[in-house]
Amino acid sequence: MARFEASQPDGSVFAPTGHTPDALYQLGMLYAAGRDVPLALVTAHKWLNIAAARGNQDARRMRTELSAEMTRVEIIEAQRQARAWVARH
Repeated sequence: MARFEASQPDGSVFAPTGHTPDALYQLGMLYAAGRDVPLALVTAHKWLNIAAARGNQDARRMRTELSAEMTRVEIIEAQRQARAWVARH
């Protein structure tokens, strides 16, 4: 089970400690489902994108499914946020 820290300055309510692909995937799923956090597809896509880039195959599949529910502008924003997060971490 991933461990999460609350109230991150990047706007996320939770951020995984250790930044493992599985923890990033779980964080994306929290936002995708609105479990314990507000439903936020852009934020979910961001975390799933980072997890997928780090090798989590479930994140790749869920990111594709989630993209079908998002506008092109939302996907672009999620990708921008993912790149910015990776650059900082």
